[in-house]
Amino acid sequence: MSALDWFVLLGTMVGIAAYGTWRTRHTDNLNTYLKGSRTTKWGTIGLSIMATQASTITYLSLPGQAYESGIAFIQNYFGLPLALIIVCAVFLPIYRKLGVYTAYEYLGKRFDQKTRLLGAAIFLLQRGVQSGITIYAPAIILSTVMGWSLNLTIIFTGIVVIIYTVTGGSVAVSLTQKWQMGVIFAGMVTAFVILLTKLPAGAMEVAGAMGKLEAVDFSLDPSRRYTIWSGLLGGLFLSLSYFGTDQTQVQRYIGGEQLREGRLGLMFNALFKIPMQFFIVILGALLFVFYQLQPQTPVFFNRAEWNRHVDGPQGEKFREIEARHAQLQAQTEGKIRAWLDAREGQDAGAAAVARAEMVAAQEASNGIRREARAALLEADPRAKVKDSDYVFITFITTQLPAGVVGLLIAVMFASALSSKAGELNALGTTSTIDLWRHFRPLAAHDEARNVRNAKWFTAFWGAFAISFALFASFAENLIEALNIIASIFYPVVLGLFVVAFFLRRVGGTAVFYSALGALGVIATLFFVGRAHPEYNIGYLWYNPIGCAACVVFSLALQAVLPAKKEGR
Repeated sequence: MSALDWFVLLGTMVGIAAYGTWRTRHTDNLNTYLKGSRTTKWGTIGLSIMATQASTITYLSLPGQAYESGIAFIQNYFGLPLALIIVCAVFLPIYRKLGVYTAYEYLGKRFDQKTRLLGAAIFLLQRGVQSGITIYAPAIILSTVMGWSLNLTIIFTGIVVIIYTVTGGSVAVSLTQKWQMGVIFAGMVTAFVILLTKLPAGAMEVAGAMGKLEAVDFSLDPSRRYTIWSGLLGGLFLSLSYFGTDQTQVQRYIGGEQLREGRLGLMFNALFKIPMQFFIVILGALLFVFYQLQPQTPVFFNRAEWNRHVDGPQGEKFREIEARHAQLQAQTEGKIRAWLDAREGQDAGAAAVARAEMVAAQEASNGIRREARAALLEADPRAKVKDSDYVFITFITTQLPAGVVGLLIAVMFASALSSKAGELNALGTTSTIDLWRHFRPLAAHDEARNVRNAKWFTAFWGAFAISFALFASFAENLIEALNIIASIFYPVVLGLFVVAFFLRRVGGTAVFYSALGALGVIATLFFVGRAHPEYNIGYLWYNPIGCAACVVFSLALQAVLPAKKEGR
């Protein structure tokens, strides 16, 4: 990177973090530290919700997902608007009425303490793991492409976010996320505009002809990951779980002076979340077209991994694959331009022939990419052959001008910091309220001590995330890895809340053991699907299945238990 890029990157990262630390350095009131300022308006709440949900993985991994598989991933969000309406109507009023710090406090009031601890423990386990992925995601990509030390990148990112999150709590998170989202929007729009200037007229038609714009799949095959049915039903349950029961989101909208502020913040996301994600996947589809027209398109986008083998003992084999890919790439480029010319000449017959040749050439190029991945695994069974996460960062570092590169790298770090801060804040709050104050009830009224403990717990989870990231390794595309982990744990927690809200005769003992049974069902589906792909189902289906299992088990178990009113 140039000196200008470094100035933009460090100025953005350090400047926003320092601003948040300075503005919130005297936040010592427990309610303000955990919930945020009562004067927080709906716009800040809405941006904070969006920033917490959209980590670096969204901006770094999602374009690569669309490059590889098209924009079908957008179906994952089809159930989100309805889920946010339900959260506004059901979840938020209850949390506000009871004045809880965490969603799991409600489980304790409705059922009993063991159910509250179960909900909190599941959240801490899965969110603690995901917080490590949130740091790992930008670090592994940026360190590989930029030549930075992976461990130092992880540690630096983690320490920066720990400092201002521990200092200012929820106030600092909301304050910094507002500015970080501004940087993210500016950077992504800039990248999109520059990409458009590098594409010929008809680029969108090329993406469609090559199958990258198939946004809706009506297939009833449950093994397909993304269909309109899995998006509407599975996405609804996943979004209900995340926005309604995950403390990282609950903590963002239970603050504010009135119920109206939280509702408007959630509705802001209901309106703009899908358009934002659609913008990102379209960018990925256009990146695909861009790289089909480039003679020097990499056969494998993780160049550091590829070059390690090119320079190794089997280098001749890898160079031969590169040469064949370059030859096919040139043919693909020629076929695309021939199809565009035929379309412009309005010769339907010639256009049909040219289109078929273009698709065939692109399929042959894809075959070489598959061969390259197989060669990598043959040379090193531990090699990471999923390179889609490297597509967008490769475009950033090779195609953008000085200054803009620094801005886009800043986008990656800003999104990591904003999402990470929300996670650490929620982990610290849940540890303090649901664990510390449960086992030390006499300390519940010592506000100063509780604030100190919240800060220590926040720092602890930050250190945990850094440690996890230092040893992390994922075969999945990163955005899919996050959603798979969420779809294993979230359905059970949502089941607890569905029973709590709507099945008043079910008590704590029944729902506690039913939740464990439902978790066993999801774990069985996951591991059986991994071991026997013929029985695999798309992970989005875990969400309604797990929630339904928890509800059905609760009703069945309560029917055989002695009639006893538990909890409140």
